[in-house]
Order: sequence, then C-alpha cells, then structure tokens
Amino acid sequence: MPDKKTIARAKKDKREGKSASTQAGEFVREEIEHVREGKHGARSTEQAIAIGLSEARRAGVKIPAKKGVGSRKSASKATKRGGTAKKRAASKTPRKTSRKRARASSKALKREGHSAASKKALSKHARKAASKRTASQRSAAAKKAARTKGAKARSAAARKAARTRAKKSKR
Repeated sequence: MPDKKTIARAKKDKREGKSASTQAGEFVREEIEHVREGKHGARSTEQAIAIGLSEARRAGVKIPAKKGVGSRKSASKATKRGGTAKKRAASKTPRKTSRKRARASSKALKREGHSAASKKALSKHARKAASKRTASQRSAAAKKAARTKGAKARSAAARKAARTRAKKSKR
C-alpha cells in the first residue's frame, strides 16, 4: 500500500499536466526506498520498478502495459481497477488475494537481495534503457520536460547549464 505522501505527489504531478509515467515515477521511487530500507528485496532493478508501476496502476495512474510483456492482462486489470474507492465499489472488483498467497509473495520478496536498488544498479538500468531509445525520442522527451517544468525550475536548469558550459570552456 503506497504512502499518502506518494499518492499526494502523484496527484500533484497529474494536476500539473505531467505524463502518466512521471506520476508513476513517484510510486517507483517509493518502491526503491522500500528495498533500500530493507522492507523487502528485489531480484533485479526491473522487478523493483515493476512493483512500483503495479502500485501506481492500482492507485489509478493510467499507464499502459508494455508491449510484448506476459503480464499485460494483469496490468490492464489493475488499471481498470485503479482509481477512487467509489469507482472501485461501483465496478465489479475481483476478490482480494488470499492471505496464504499474499504472505507467500511477501515472504519471497523478503528473501531477495537489496543491491537491486543501489545507485550502481539503477544507473546501469537507466543507461541500458536510454540506449534503447532513439535520438529523436530522447529529444522529444526533453522538449516535453522543458514545457512542463515551470518557470522556477526552468531558470534553475538554465543556471546549471550555464555553469556546465563555463566549466567546459575552462578546460
């Protein structure tokens, strides 16, 4: 169950017009923190991210399932189920997971390691994910980020860029 603060941050992102993946990022961030704190482990960085995305879907963030993934059916179910309690009560939601199954899955996660949430592992995953995207996709993402950033953050980014340029020119 995600924290209230995480849900509030995701709702704020939605109000600001940020993409569903940005909203879901709050849940992924929380999941990474859980692995770091030792609440449970993860076999890989991808697993930790997948758990976060699943939480986001259940909370009502409309993230589509990745193409060609086996868990597409469960992802679409979670997206349909997600949302407010009122919406969930109105729709025919399936029964809760049995206690036995829930306990078994949480026990299995607790047996996993915690290095999946290390800075090194996350960095490696980010590089791998970025390398799969084309230059035009990266450029489009950067342009959208600039549009939804807001005046304060934009000027901070400009100052940072100016500092970086100044450092490079000194070399």
